[in-house]
Amino acid sequence: MRTILFIIQKEFLQIKRDKTLLPIIFVVPIVQLLFLVYAATFEIKNIDLCIVDNDLSSSSREIAQKFEASPFFNITGKTFSIEDAEKLIETDDADIAIIIPHDFERDLVRNKTAGIQILVNSIDQTTGSIGNSYCQQIIMSYNKQIITTFADIKTLTSIKDSKSININHQFWYNPELNYKIFMVPGILVILITIIGMFLSAMNLVKEKEVGTIEQINVTPIKKHQFIIGKMVPFLLIALFELAFGLTLGKIIFNVPIVGNLGVVFIAATVYLFVVLGFGLLISTMSNTQQQAMFVAWFFMLVFIMMSGLFTPTDNMPDWAQKLNYINPVAYFIKIIRMVLLKGSGILDIKKELLSLFGYGVIVFSLATLRYRKTS
Repeated sequence: MRTILFIIQKEFLQIKRDKTLLPIIFVVPIVQLLFLVYAATFEIKNIDLCIVDNDLSSSSREIAQKFEASPFFNITGKTFSIEDAEKLIETDDADIAIIIPHDFERDLVRNKTAGIQILVNSIDQTTGSIGNSYCQQIIMSYNKQIITTFADIKTLTSIKDSKSININHQFWYNPELNYKIFMVPGILVILITIIGMFLSAMNLVKEKEVGTIEQINVTPIKKHQFIIGKMVPFLLIALFELAFGLTLGKIIFNVPIVGNLGVVFIAATVYLFVVLGFGLLISTMSNTQQQAMFVAWFFMLVFIMMSGLFTPTDNMPDWAQKLNYINPVAYFIKIIRMVLLKGSGILDIKKELLSLFGYGVIVFSLATLRYRKTS
């Protein structure tokens, strides 16, 4: 134990002396948290919209005003030509075009039906699909309004006398559907993963590049002592980053902390046991910091993209969902969201915790066995 404490003390001294490492540890995560939360949003706003009103009636002007009043659309053009609207879409000056045909109001009054065409630029699939959904909601709202307006008294009386089912929507855990509440816990996971995997991967390789690893190898320090001594400083730093990030999330973004913070840090310790072991395993197989950086970045990118942070895992193919069984990031993102937003306890996350613990034992054992020490 005393040997491990000396190694930990040496690591903290090295971190303190490294002028490039301190900004990476303390400044970069804070900046990323503050910027990524605003950038990584599922809300689609400022959709460029072109309106083609070939009817110029009170009904067409009313529906056009509904689009203008929507906070999701920017009216970038009004024209009477479908060709002009298509050119705006082709030049990316408009994302969506609404085509109100001639005799729209007449067909609506006489035939009780009329059509509106929606042209959508689907190069950006997310903006296109969500923008189309917004358009349909506005049109459906207008449709309900005109049904009430054009219905005769007899129809209104029958509707009033008939029994109907009222549906009330209630959103649990995030009633206002604030994406920041959903994203902050996930981004915190990414930040402590960067601290754990990248820095631990480069730390041991740096010893190889500088040449101090040879001096350590001829000492009576055992392999597991050396690995633990290398891992503990970054474990403590990552837990500090997590605590600081949770504080910022509460103060700046008002992220609710419904569950027990002790459960969060217990789960974080187990998770970091996996990530740090993974970084150390990479470092034992790399000869330069550049090699370690590329390998760590490869795994980080795969883990993040498949973790469910940006896209729901249920929408992924079956093979990708099965691949997430070996994705530690997916486990911890699920855990931290459950604890912070739902108030889950140890028993609710025991399956994920046990999976991470088993994962950590395997990775840490491989890192220890892989490290070749000669005395």
